[in-house]
Amino acid sequence: MLTWDRSLRIGFISTRFEGTDGVSLETEKWAAVLEKNGHQCFYFAGICDRPADVSMVVPEAFFQHPDNASINRVVYSSPIRPPDITRRIHSLKNHLKDELYRFISQFDLNLLITENVQAIPIHIPLGMALAELIAETGFPVIGHHHDMFWERKRFLTNCVWDILNSVFPPHMPTIRHVVINSSASNQLALRTGISSTLIPNVMDFDHPPPPPDDYAKKVRRDLGLDASEYLILQPTRIVQRKGIEHAIELVSRLFLDARLVISHASGDEGYEYEKFIREYAERLGVPTLFIADIIKEKRGLTEDGRNIYTLNDVYPQAALVTYPSDFEGFGNAFLEAIYYRRPVLVNNYSIFNYDIRPKGFRVIEFDGYITQETVETARRVLQNPSLAAEMAEHNYLLGQRHFSYTMLERRLHTIISSIFGE
Repeated sequence: MLTWDRSLRIGFISTRFEGTDGVSLETEKWAAVLEKNGHQCFYFAGICDRPADVSMVVPEAFFQHPDNASINRVVYSSPIRPPDITRRIHSLKNHLKDELYRFISQFDLNLLITENVQAIPIHIPLGMALAELIAETGFPVIGHHHDMFWERKRFLTNCVWDILNSVFPPHMPTIRHVVINSSASNQLALRTGISSTLIPNVMDFDHPPPPPDDYAKKVRRDLGLDASEYLILQPTRIVQRKGIEHAIELVSRLFLDARLVISHASGDEGYEYEKFIREYAERLGVPTLFIADIIKEKRGLTEDGRNIYTLNDVYPQAALVTYPSDFEGFGNAFLEAIYYRRPVLVNNYSIFNYDIRPKGFRVIEFDGYITQETVETARRVLQNPSLAAEMAEHNYLLGQRHFSYTMLERRLHTIISSIFGE
């Protein structure tokens, strides 16, 4: 066991700590490991579902706040920046910097952990406010970078290159940079000269999930599935990079009594892709359930009296998890499928190919398009429960070795020791 000689007061900063997006989930895991070792965690965000006594909510920090949204509409649609936009960016930046100073003072913080806000420029004023605060104070910071702006096509047309190149992320001596995949580490060093620590996403593999209780066992009934019907789970938002059309094609070619269940809605990237997915499923005759209205962070009832489930309730009911993404920063849903011991279909996206596949995971794999071999392998796994269980157990042990809380604890200890000493 590691020994943490000093209890720290740590402030997490993001535009949002709420729901099941990757940043919020990984923040929760980091906080669990830090608090287990005696540290106290606090939160700064525009929207936050953490306890009020450890949180500071500043509405303007939310990336969809009207002030920030209006800035983004201009800066990511034109190569020339209107002077008024520059003034608005700096005005919002100054307000947020004052609030960040207040956050540090109010909770008497020793360390900040910035969650993606210094990597993905969905809130330029907040990123600038953090950079200025760090420059003015020399405050110790761990920058936890999930997505880099150069990885997203929508940020490459802009009129803020001067800001992106200096702030996302900033190169400062008191920031320790953490990335979640080796490609980001390589590109960050190549583009900026910044060195980083690789900490992939994790699950608590040392503590397996409990078996489904009586409530969770009602999932199939409430979804209207027959006893013999395979539940194929797509546990993601409906955004284009998730490649959900591949999951639909697979189900259409299985020629089995199967239903595709998509757990989350479109989110903040528009609804055109969801419209396409609904039409595509209908065209291929694939029974598809869109269940975002009954999948939440906590159990409960909808207004019309239906049961609300968590994604943790649904995973154990899945005969197969599909993860056909074209691009991912890492792959939370992949780890979740492994954690719940489900067989998984994976597109050979770049990070999977570089950082996950070499570990030896046994998955149903395809590379860009569904082949007949992919279909036959998926059918064989579905029809052979012992094969599915064997694959799942093999993958769980690999997850425990490479992507556990123990690994996270060791690497955080190393970083914090480099800042504050042993």
